[in-house]
Amino acid sequence: MKLTRDIHSLSTFKRDTAKLMRQMKKTKEPVILTVNGKAELVVQDAESYQKLLAARDRIEAIEGIRLGLESMKRNKGKPAAEFFRELFAEKGISENE
Repeated sequence: MKLTRDIHSLSTFKRDTAKLMRQMKKTKEPVILTVNGKAELVVQDAESYQKLLAARDRIEAIEGIRLGLESMKRNKGKPAAEFFRELFAEKGISENE
């Protein structure tokens, strides 16, 4: 992110929307919009936003796996086979289904 390029007032964004949209598509960087000199909004192109969401999902999955591994190291879990055997028994589901 370049501060001189990527921070604009909301008024500038309203006036130069097309130009700033082309910039975002080209640079793949968000634009920070200010109101009365304070950052208020972040605007970015849809492709970059989708990548951000995908990265967040990966980070959440990795964190879940990390927590699960830590739990297993502390003997606070059970093997998957045992878990599913108990779940199927509790729900009355045949393991062959």
